[in-house]
Amino acid sequence: MTKLLQRLHDELVRRQYSPITVRSYVRIVEHVRRQAGGRLDRLGPDAIRQYHVSLIKEGRVSVETVVTHVCALRFFCRQVLRRRNVYEDLPYPKRRDRLPVVLSPEEVQRLIAGAKNLYHRTILLTLYGAGLRRAELCDLMVRNIDSQRMMLRVERGKGGRDREIPLSPTRLAALREYYRWMRPQTSLFPATRQGWRADAPITSKVVWDAVQYAGRKAGIDKRVTPHTLRHTYATHVLEAGADLRTIQRLLGHADLSHTTVYLHRSRRHLQAAPNPLEQLPVPTPVVLPRSRLLRKPLQS
Repeated sequence: MTKLLQRLHDELVRRQYSPITVRSYVRIVEHVRRQAGGRLDRLGPDAIRQYHVSLIKEGRVSVETVVTHVCALRFFCRQVLRRRNVYEDLPYPKRRDRLPVVLSPEEVQRLIAGAKNLYHRTILLTLYGAGLRRAELCDLMVRNIDSQRMMLRVERGKGGRDREIPLSPTRLAALREYYRWMRPQTSLFPATRQGWRADAPITSKVVWDAVQYAGRKAGIDKRVTPHTLRHTYATHVLEAGADLRTIQRLLGHADLSHTTVYLHRSRRHLQAAPNPLEQLPVPTPVVLPRSRLLRKPLQS
């Protein structure tokens, strides 16, 4: 690691960014250095703009990925290189307001039934049953399970916020079955290193692979990701009657506006809206032509 990359790492740690963000930002800036083919301290506005354009032109990366690269470069330029005018060179791309993909309860059952093994099944149950982000699940510790209070504690979630999520009896029973088999010591979901179990958190790729395998096995046509289960959890809780403030706290959203998107996916709320057509006394015709073609006038 070069001196500037080490300084970037240290600045991120000083500001208490999450370990995943630290690794991501360092990896992105290292990639920029290789692409530019030079030293980072000589990285000029032209090189930054060229890298930014290449990201967008590729088309294979999502808007969210471009935003992450922009955030990493902005942080590096401002906090490490001390360049304050970098915002003009690195604008955020326009986002499309897409509705989240939500699974039906029957599809969730099929997904969990399609798990590769007990390890993957517990991961899927925890993702859906608590509405966790992928990184939050990876960082879960055994101590975070409070069976006496029936609570699951998430420590240092997005934005460094802690929160508690109620444990359902079904999820607690599944976790107990998993614990008796796996016997984790510190990390609830320990990783594997060179074929041996290590008392360290799993990587996000393990969670991704578990969801992808189960989705294929279940034959679900929708695009299913770990975040899909979080969206599904929030929508199902809303349809069960929970209010938005409660869902905001369960999901760990900083702003209520991030939670209101689930109103657009809740069938109960959408179907409760009155349809103006049903308020009109539309007469039922006795006979109407079934053809859209104009009929020839009858000849006398």
